[in-house]
Amino acid sequence: MTNTTKPNLSFWRIWNLSFGFFGVQIAYALQSANISRIFTTLGADPHNLSFFWILPPLMGIIVQPIVGHYSDKTWIPKLGRRIPYLLLGALVAIVVMSLLPNAGSFHFSVSGALVFGLVALMFLDTSINMAMQPFKMLVGDMVNEKQKTFAYSVQSFLVNAGSIIGFLFPFIFTWWGISNTAPDGTVPNSVIYSFYAGAAILILCVLYTVWKVREMPPHEYATFHGFEENPPVKEKTDFITLLKKAPTVFWTVGLVQFFCWAAFLFMWTYTNGAIAENVWGVDTAVKGHAELKEYQEAGNWVGILFAVQAVGAVLWAWIIPLFKRQKPIYILSLALGAIGFISAMFIHDKFMLFVPYALIGCAWAATLSLPFAILTNSLSGKNMGAYLGLFNGTICLPQICAALLGGVILSLVGGHQINMLVAAGVSLLLGAVAVLFIKIKTKE
Repeated sequence: MTNTTKPNLSFWRIWNLSFGFFGVQIAYALQSANISRIFTTLGADPHNLSFFWILPPLMGIIVQPIVGHYSDKTWIPKLGRRIPYLLLGALVAIVVMSLLPNAGSFHFSVSGALVFGLVALMFLDTSINMAMQPFKMLVGDMVNEKQKTFAYSVQSFLVNAGSIIGFLFPFIFTWWGISNTAPDGTVPNSVIYSFYAGAAILILCVLYTVWKVREMPPHEYATFHGFEENPPVKEKTDFITLLKKAPTVFWTVGLVQFFCWAAFLFMWTYTNGAIAENVWGVDTAVKGHAELKEYQEAGNWVGILFAVQAVGAVLWAWIIPLFKRQKPIYILSLALGAIGFISAMFIHDKFMLFVPYALIGCAWAATLSLPFAILTNSLSGKNMGAYLGLFNGTICLPQICAALLGGVILSLVGGHQINMLVAAGVSLLLGAVAVLFIKIKTKE
């Protein structure tokens, strides 16, 4: 079946393919905005914070290729090839989301609470990755080349809408009168209740996906993607072979991804401390600052800023498909994000920070949609899941590198966490330059 004969999907079918990602992203947003806050509250040293961020991408680089590889070979009647993995990941996630924020409430020692938190974080990110990857694959599986940029932009919209909810939950619960402070070493109830609410929404959204989405059976899938369902000679599909045969665009987009995801890892790790320093005047180098009321207020405000970032991304996600060529909008998006990160250093008013974080949202929207649209248009459907799983390495490896080097870089920039946001801006600028090396055959 050629590209011109692949049918277009209606808006609502495209919407349903990604709607469950809304719930998954609430869980991911709660993790992203609150992990540094949780571990700092439990007693972690600021210079070691980045090490706690190694686990999420490490689990992603292990889990997502496995999910992709085996889901390519899975077919369960009435469920499909990707949805079974989505269901399993979601079920584990809701259990762990109920445990992680309570790490300081089980009367462990400081080290015991940190270890419990690490183990819970490992399972949380494993399950989120297992639930997240099928949505990227469903679009690659079922949407034709002409509609993919739009479909991934719809997915980006839903991802960021979910992010807004997840980021705002602690602020909302505090506004409702739930305590935003807690005894030494204990996570505030505003954060704990946020995780409970996120878990409930996650399972409802995933059940909606199971109800609404019907994947193509194997014969129809093979016809849609133009390959033989049962070839007489089986190709080798191990990860090493697939990487050797990967199209050039896999590697050039991966280079851009390296700089983008390193930047966002710095943002997630250091925004809480940066805003506490730059706006609330908290000396985050002093042990015990996590118990300060100002630090917890800054933590809630980080949720607001990340929500603003998500709003910016939601709006920008609808602008991206309006550009006929992908590279110019990719470069522009990353450059705007870089300006946002760097300008945050010079802003000491919490409301004025809305501007740089809205700009960061432009880079975030592009990072969530364009790499997958560019890559999946260069792939056949035969090993779509495996390749998308391997491509997740371009998301995870930069985060692991940034996490390993975060403490060193923080020391080099004087121990001030606001300077780590400047480093994130520089990284996005390098990503914008790297876009120039991508060759897009189907669009340009």
